[in-house]
Amino acid sequence: MNIVAATDFSTRSNRALRQAGLLARSPDATLHLVHVVDEDQPAELIRIEEREAQRVLVEQIASMPELQNVQCYPIVVKGHPFDGILRAAAAADADLVVMGAHRKQFLRDIFTGTTIERVIRGGRYPVLMVNNEAQRRYERALVPVDMSDTSADAIRVGLSTGLLTQGATTILHAFSPMTKARLVRSGASAAVISGYVDSERLKATEELRKFLVANKLGTQRWSLQVGEGGPMQVITRAVSERQPDMLVMGTHGRSGLVRALIGSVTEEVLRSLSVDVLVVPPAGSERTMSNPLIGTDPKA
Repeated sequence: MNIVAATDFSTRSNRALRQAGLLARSPDATLHLVHVVDEDQPAELIRIEEREAQRVLVEQIASMPELQNVQCYPIVVKGHPFDGILRAAAAADADLVVMGAHRKQFLRDIFTGTTIERVIRGGRYPVLMVNNEAQRRYERALVPVDMSDTSADAIRVGLSTGLLTQGATTILHAFSPMTKARLVRSGASAAVISGYVDSERLKATEELRKFLVANKLGTQRWSLQVGEGGPMQVITRAVSERQPDMLVMGTHGRSGLVRALIGSVTEEVLRSLSVDVLVVPPAGSERTMSNPLIGTDPKA
């Protein structure tokens, strides 16, 4: 597996590097550590920053315990952060991009998004946003699904990367009982309303089982949970109750000003929940590549 871990040398990025190192412990894994130097500055300053960044990357590879006995390649590129990361991911033919949670600048983010959101939008690479301290394995994963192809793809990627394990994953689906408000307005008893909601929950659970079977994902390996309410409300409640160490979500890849203004459930999760999140773009998203990069292994 080819893993690209992006770093700006912050504490947040160091957590991501450590997690990426643990994920790259398998013999067939390769880890590319990427730092992007801002190209909107004088050429001499760019050269100085490139040399310094290369030195720090090599130093981190030598000193960070999680990177020991891992095949690591330091890569320094010029450009805007999200573009440089995407070019590095393309050159490495990445199976996974690992990034730390970035500081948010509210007004700018409304229109352009954080670096991690722009990487997710701009590529077709699964992106793991690391919020917490590194851990060898994710023991409790939560996978919110809307029963779309994108949700099925997210589960498949979670399995193929080894981030999802059988028996330790909850598949979550939000449902809204459409007639509940009408029953309340008509003065129906609490028992009638509760019975209606329970019947809708059973229907939603059965639909979830059919969705998993139709996508050849089975039902035995997962714990299934169906929650009443809007998607973000249900996800937030489930995170509070189950305390997962990772969420796995698909994104529908909307773009443009409408998306920037109204956002998406995935983006809201990235911005508001303090849990590691694996985000999987839609299958078939365009992968762009320019200026192929070649890293050198300081251990070779």
